[in-house]
Amino acid sequence: MTEKRVRFSNSEDVENFVNAAGQCDFEIDILYDHIYIDAKSFLGVLGLGLKKDLKVQYFGENAKFENALKHYAVA
Repeated sequence: MTEKRVRFSNSEDVENFVNAAGQCDFEIDILYDHIYIDAKSFLGVLGLGLKKDLKVQYFGENAKFENALKHYAVA
């Protein structure tokens, strides 16, 4: 399992992230406090809110997805 922190500024960021996640054949979750959301769900991810630090957990490897994560990474 790999964990990264991300932050989305607008709905277009969420859409791009969800599209990248949808290309993966492994499970990807987004966590905020004690809430787990499937990262392949646009409405689910958007429902967590914008401009919050979110934790992404995933259970596989995909170079395109990793590259997309870099755009939203929080140090």
